[in-house]
Amino acid sequence: MKILTVIGARPQFIKAASFSHALKSNDMVEEVIVHTGQHYDQNMSKIFFDQLNIPHPTYRLDSGGKSHAAMTAYQLCEIEKILLLELPHFVILYGDTNSTLSGALSASKLNIPIVHIEAGLRSFNNNMPEEINRIVTDRLSKILFCPSQKAKNNLIKEGFENFDSEIYVVGDIMLDTIKLFTDNIKLVPPEKTPYIICTIHRQENTNKIERLKEIIEGINKIADSIKIIFPIHPRTLKIIDDFKIVLNNNIIVKDPMSYIEFINHIKHSEIVITDSGGIQKESFFMKKNCLVLREETEWEELVDLNYNRLCGFNKDKILKAFKERKNLRSNFNSLLYGEGNTSNQIIEILYNKFCD
Repeated sequence: MKILTVIGARPQFIKAASFSHALKSNDMVEEVIVHTGQHYDQNMSKIFFDQLNIPHPTYRLDSGGKSHAAMTAYQLCEIEKILLLELPHFVILYGDTNSTLSGALSASKLNIPIVHIEAGLRSFNNNMPEEINRIVTDRLSKILFCPSQKAKNNLIKEGFENFDSEIYVVGDIMLDTIKLFTDNIKLVPPEKTPYIICTIHRQENTNKIERLKEIIEGINKIADSIKIIFPIHPRTLKIIDDFKIVLNNNIIVKDPMSYIEFINHIKHSEIVITDSGGIQKESFFMKKNCLVLREETEWEELVDLNYNRLCGFNKDKILKAFKERKNLRSNFNSLLYGEGNTSNQIIEILYNKFCD
């Protein structure tokens, strides 16, 4: 059985790590990896392959630094060429990036079955590029692997049970990776004093300068009382520099971190502040409350169960949310997204389907 996996951004590297690791023990499966180059920065890409021991990509594209349209068009053409050459039994796609969308469009045009891991997520904000990518990829997919019952319910509400697709709730594959790379590694405090870990990268936050300034003002106020570690996305750093946005001296700017370094920082932080979907979950897995710099999230259950708090973009709301949650110690439900065996469940289902 030959599978072709399309990945291109940090969250997909993390998800692919545990899946590729699980495949190593199955000599009946050949995996071809296509790295679209969506994250082209060394610290956003190669370091993850090296540290997470992901097999070297069979194909490496050069789609970084392009607009949404140009990136998607380039990936669509290049992935189609690869699919025609490799003729896989099916294509594996993760999440909601442009790489996900391009893989889905390419495979669907060639009638190659699509497997979408992390299906059914909805933020219900169609202004987000990620939401469009999720909806289109789900609709084109043959097999939909959902991380939670809520994600499956979203698909049912959209009528997916009437389509020619199969839906499975298998838990969250990112939990597999957390367990794989932290169970046997001793994580030690990376800082001597209490701190918050913060990331900002979404284009709807960084490309709207007044919004970014408002967010930074809120974070600056928080930094008056506690140190903030800020591993900064290259795009965010450029915008902050270009517009001369001033950061509080108690905000420590760092280069993007490796996976284990970042997980270690989450584990020993007081709280997490982010606009990232993946980091919302990583915070939960590491039993840390999270402030989400958005007005909606695809991980609704984390908000519903009061692990995460949506605080939008207003500086006062950000500060208020921090004050309300800085001493909160939640009783985290470790089984919300499964038991950390998602990869093996997926492989068993796919093997039974395509190899019988």
